[in-house]
Amino acid sequence: MKNIKLTTAQAIIQYLDQQYVQRDGKVHKFFTGCFGIFGHGNVAGIGQALHQYEKLPYYQTRNEQAMVHTATAYAKVNKRLSTFACTTSIGPGATNMLTGAATATINRLPVLLLPGDYFSSRCAGTLLQQVEHPLSPDISVNDCFKPVSKYWDRINRPEQLIQSLPQVMRTLTSPADTGAVTLSLPHDVQAEAFDFPAHLFESKLWHIARNRPDMELLKKAADIIQKAKKPVIIAGGGVLYSEAEDILNKFAKKTGIPVGETYAGKGSVNYDKPYALGGLGATGTKGAIEIANEADVVIGIGTRYGDFITGSLSIFKNPKVQFININVCNMDAFKLGGLPLKGDAKVTLQELSKLLRGYEVSKSYRNKIARLNTAWEKEVQRIYKEANDEKPPIHQGAVLGVLNDFMDANDIVVCAAGSMPGDLHKLWRTKNPLGFHVEYGNSCMGYEIAGGLGAKMGAPDKEVYILCGDGSYLMLNNEIVTSIQEGYKLIIVLSNNNGFASIGSLSESIGNKRFGTKYRFREEKSRQLNGDILPVDIAKNAESLGAHVFKATDKTSLIEALKKAKNTDRTTMVYIETELERTIPGYNAWWEVPIAATSTQKAVQKKRKEYEKSKKAEQRYYL
Repeated sequence: MKNIKLTTAQAIIQYLDQQYVQRDGKVHKFFTGCFGIFGHGNVAGIGQALHQYEKLPYYQTRNEQAMVHTATAYAKVNKRLSTFACTTSIGPGATNMLTGAATATINRLPVLLLPGDYFSSRCAGTLLQQVEHPLSPDISVNDCFKPVSKYWDRINRPEQLIQSLPQVMRTLTSPADTGAVTLSLPHDVQAEAFDFPAHLFESKLWHIARNRPDMELLKKAADIIQKAKKPVIIAGGGVLYSEAEDILNKFAKKTGIPVGETYAGKGSVNYDKPYALGGLGATGTKGAIEIANEADVVIGIGTRYGDFITGSLSIFKNPKVQFININVCNMDAFKLGGLPLKGDAKVTLQELSKLLRGYEVSKSYRNKIARLNTAWEKEVQRIYKEANDEKPPIHQGAVLGVLNDFMDANDIVVCAAGSMPGDLHKLWRTKNPLGFHVEYGNSCMGYEIAGGLGAKMGAPDKEVYILCGDGSYLMLNNEIVTSIQEGYKLIIVLSNNNGFASIGSLSESIGNKRFGTKYRFREEKSRQLNGDILPVDIAKNAESLGAHVFKATDKTSLIEALKKAKNTDRTTMVYIETELERTIPGYNAWWEVPIAATSTQKAVQKKRKEYEKSKKAEQRYYL
């Protein structure tokens, strides 16, 4: 057997460069490159290997958390068929990746993390950035990745890679088990050499299977649907990752079963289809909430039934409601006591369609759905028009309306946290499956610009518009520099309301009067943050990072600024100040936020009574 002598780090890079995936006969190179920031824990190992083997491109980034977000967004745009590796030194470099790892795993998107680790030999002492644990010397900060990783290993000997690397790929390419994968790499072991079997580095093709559910369960599901009077479909991210949107649209059109969408699944159907209900759940449309309240059968496709989508287990009010769950993940397939159709969304829908030949909902139900769709479009137009207040600061709804009308059908909007995701879920008129890129699995502030960069790298022919609030911008804005360095133009629409609009509104709704949510000086008399607005100039900050900046104050100037931004040659910010306390209404859906059980504040006491009443009336278990 032929061997090849390589360091551990060289072996990893060589191996990653030869991994490919195949689905439906199409082959994709799985690793597009490696993001990294070098320190003493990885520069002589992974750094040296990346320098030696230039086939796997190295991308310089500015923040460890951000590079994981970028890789995650890239994987999402590529429907989990391609991703990046991310390398850091031990210590703060590694722990900075934790938030990114959690975001990837929660959203079930593949990312490989390669943090440096302590000296495996233990001859060298605690090298500057290592935790010393008094009870177990083999614990390091990288053990923090275990709860947020789908696979975790520490490579203490080079030959361990022979067993571990295939497990890395098994996890990353699994539709059910994918997420963040962590390989902890001790300083010394990265540089150690071993005679690896040469065939370990031969080109490897991983087949992405389209698993089918049990036929008996499929027949049972078809029987349940055949008897349904008011069924509804919940389209989750699994629809888009399995490329099932075409079969879903055919299925919905033929049967008349309406489709509500989760955040990850929005774009599964175009907003103007007569069976499209739009966003479903606590942040959903009026029609979607009404239909969910009445539904006797709920067909969940590729959804994990997050708390927003179920309205904290309150939105499905029919006492006889039944659930049919199409999902590759065993845990999700069994949620809400549903009938588990464990399988790929696309092929499962195809099989289900065959068993449902001739089934359609009643004409009256189909007409009702079409009326709700039309009525919601009128409501969207009303909100956008009503929000067009020409006096600054502008309403956030007006910003969304202008941008929704301005963007081309194939462009991508990126958002993650604050009040905008909920407004987008309700109001955004989706025109293509990949056009709605809202990270709301982790709702991670700071994802927006880094995620926008990943989306642009994954779809360089599309314009990427990033909706970002001042709170998220101030948390993580440095990948503006990376986008300029690499030539990936982004358009950042910065909504500045000098505070946290979303959590401020929530604070007010529970009797806390927006405490701690405004960007204000500390007032001398009250010692609270109630003083003047902080003199932060976000526009100048963006300019200092190399971005073009165009300012707007109203609808007219916003349109002009967007036109200018579209014609620029590099990343551009469109800056506009928005009203902090004007919000888009909800539509009769409950969502649980516990209120203090005892308080001296009358407002809190009142809200507690309302909370107890609502919880008793709205919430239920589905078994």
